[in-house]
Amino acid sequence: MTKRSGIDGFIPRRSPGMVGGDVDRKLPPADLTGFGRTRLPQSEEHRNVIKKTPAHTETNALVASDAHGLSRTDIDDSLREIDTPIPENKKGRSKKHSKTPKSKRRIIKWIIIFIVLGLLAAGAYVAYKAISASNSVFNGDIFGLVQQKKLQQDEGGRTNILIFGTSEDDPGHEAAWLTDSIMVLSVNQSTNDAYMVSMPRDLEVKFGKACMTGYSGKINGVYGCNYEDGNDEKAGAMALKETVSDITGLEIQYYAHVNYSVVRDVVNALGTITVNIEGSGGAPGVMDSNFDWKCKGGNAYASRATMIKNCPPNGHFIDYKNGPAELDAEHALYLAQARGDTQPTYGLGRSNPDREQNQQKIIVAIKDKALSTGTLTNIGKVTGLIDAIDKNLRTNFDTSEIRTLMSLAQNIPNESIYRMDLVAEKVMGGDGQPVSGKFDYSEIRKFIKKKFYATGIEKENPHVIVLNGSGTAGVAQAEADKLTALGISIDAVDNAPNAEYTKNIIYRVGKSAKAKTAEKLTALYGVKPQAVESVEGVVVGDDTDYVVIVFKAGATTAPSSQ
Repeated sequence: MTKRSGIDGFIPRRSPGMVGGDVDRKLPPADLTGFGRTRLPQSEEHRNVIKKTPAHTETNALVASDAHGLSRTDIDDSLREIDTPIPENKKGRSKKHSKTPKSKRRIIKWIIIFIVLGLLAAGAYVAYKAISASNSVFNGDIFGLVQQKKLQQDEGGRTNILIFGTSEDDPGHEAAWLTDSIMVLSVNQSTNDAYMVSMPRDLEVKFGKACMTGYSGKINGVYGCNYEDGNDEKAGAMALKETVSDITGLEIQYYAHVNYSVVRDVVNALGTITVNIEGSGGAPGVMDSNFDWKCKGGNAYASRATMIKNCPPNGHFIDYKNGPAELDAEHALYLAQARGDTQPTYGLGRSNPDREQNQQKIIVAIKDKALSTGTLTNIGKVTGLIDAIDKNLRTNFDTSEIRTLMSLAQNIPNESIYRMDLVAEKVMGGDGQPVSGKFDYSEIRKFIKKKFYATGIEKENPHVIVLNGSGTAGVAQAEADKLTALGISIDAVDNAPNAEYTKNIIYRVGKSAKAKTAEKLTALYGVKPQAVESVEGVVVGDDTDYVVIVFKAGATTAPSSQ
């Protein structure tokens, strides 16, 4: 059988009886309709042509199809529909579209896998950094990291840590082994509170051996006297720890030795910290021109205009108004060193004591930022902190105590961190020496013991004026003695301004309510404190918290402290 060509070269794969039909079969009468369509009238000439044309030609096949009801357009439309996807709303989802959801699911699955792998890799990296740092900074081995060992403590339940800094990592720094920053941090693991107290660098101590300045000298020379020219860091640290323990009367269990760069590196890892600026002596802020060279941009002869441009608004690198200030790494570092020893300056009139207070604030600010959610979820910041610790810290803490330290840092709120100032508390003079005399630390020990181990009212350190409004001699003094036994400081005992009282009166003149004190005074005298700006006829001191006017005596015996 001769191979038959199809229209436009397409060879039909359909059997006779399907589209196009069999061209050999006899055509139906011309007046019949095909596929429901009405036949258009044909001319006589056209009908004669159909009769005379051979049945097996392509033209005859086309005409025959037309006569049966199929045109060339019908066939072309059918052919196009073979390759055209069927719309979803008519025949359901096409074969091509049916694969799309599966493809999307595969893509989502791989994205999740890559994210998980990335997190695991990041976690592994952080763990590696932490383990490496712990090996060089802490005692013990890496297995201690999975433990949470309780910190050593004294009989009063406190853990005392000596923190001191040197400048051995600062090239060209004279006497880099001097410890100009010395601080004790005391924490209670049960009550979650902390005390910070700084030791004046000029405090005179006995070395117990011959050093550069003899057998005695400033406390900032103790470390250098014992560290054997940098060959025995631990010996220097332990000698300083013993000296500070003798001064404070505290059993100091741990030490942390930090380098000059620790503040800069840690704050740099955190981005910035926020410190509350408080200029001393009523100053509107803090300014120290000692660091104005930072404003010159490397040009020792820079103009005043250049300095103002580099350090707005006044051309001073350390220049802040009172209130919260956001500090970057460099500004935090130099604020920690500022003590107003170069004119012009203001807000640092007490020199070293002011510097010590700012250092304590910076430590608290670093703690706050390091434990914030934004830091803990930022891998870059976490690894930066680990690097800063690795490079700048040496301590005798064990790796098994790290998790306990972290837990304490998280659990101790800022309002339970008490920053002490030995000069302001009048146990040490402005010259950095004890008020009780050279080498006599008895008043310092007494003060620290009272503060660090106080409970309830004693911890609030309230100051009260007691006035006699009863008309009976000796009542005010008797009440003052009872309050003293509770740990309350009595600022004055006197008669009330007038005698027209019918009940006990308690005025709160201090800014802080001091809840434990208020509770005890209310229980003793049966009235609640009234907050007032002043009391007519009564001169109150800056430290006074309450004025008690006694009409009727309170407790007849000294109540127990709480």
